[in-house]
Amino acid sequence: MAQGKRISQDIGSDALQAIKDMGAAARRARTAAGEGQAAAAARLGVHVQTIGRIEAGEPGVTIGHVMGLLALYGIAVRLPAPDGGPTP
Repeated sequence: MAQGKRISQDIGSDALQAIKDMGAAARRARTAAGEGQAAAAARLGVHVQTIGRIEAGEPGVTIGHVMGLLALYGIAVRLPAPDGGPTP
């Protein structure tokens, strides 16, 4: 698998858009909470650059950091079941 920004070559456009959408949602929630990136980074236990990368929609950030940032601000991500039915 590619490293850094080149990872986007291995990901479909729908997935890339979902990553960007999650980053934008995290940014909106963080700013609505009145917190800066440094405060979010401290709460999540990551470098402030990681917060910037998540919010920019970079695909190379670990999923745990992305989901952790979303959870800090009460954003839940739900995926449909593989058969298209509701999630359990």
